[in-house]
Amino acid sequence: MSERMKDEKDTAKEVHEETEIIEEVEDDKLDKKKEKKKSEKQKLTEEIETLKLENLRLNEKSLRAIADAENFKKRMLTERDNEKKYSNQYLIEELLPALDQLKLIVNLEVEDPNLKNYLIGFKMISDQIFNILEKDGLKQIITKDQKFDPKYHYATEKQSDKSKEEHIILVTTQTGYMYKERIIRPAMVIVNEWSDENGNNK
Repeated sequence: MSERMKDEKDTAKEVHEETEIIEEVEDDKLDKKKEKKKSEKQKLTEEIETLKLENLRLNEKSLRAIADAENFKKRMLTERDNEKKYSNQYLIEELLPALDQLKLIVNLEVEDPNLKNYLIGFKMISDQIFNILEKDGLKQIITKDQKFDPKYHYATEKQSDKSKEEHIILVTTQTGYMYKERIIRPAMVIVNEWSDENGNNK
């Protein structure tokens, strides 16, 4: 009887040990399964974050492309408007030297009555031409009693006249012109300079 009980006890012990082993194996499997799920979840989280960053980058790239396209469109419209606005500029620039000569001729002082009449006629034509160009936007740069401004004037010479204000324009050697908002030819001028640094004052 005692031998039988011993065998039963041994058998129960073996069964218990096998059960523990099975439970350990199952626990190990469960842990691995949990780790696998955790790893997959982490991987998915990382992929989502990566996709979010990529989406953000693509959005920024798309917005930048849209902004560049808008800027290009505005620039093209501005260039087209300027091209239309200043379409006559080249022709006017080419005409200026001839118009300068015409203005000089019609302002000549002559004694001959016949020649004087011719010059009066030419002056009328000259005035008509300038009136047409002025309507299109040609403007003479004012120099009389003006201070020298490098934006509008080009100094060809300096003279000293203490009876007049320093840096005032004394003589205009060539008329300057603006076409609408553009300076197409600065006025050539002689500028008054009589400061102590000026050698003409010595």
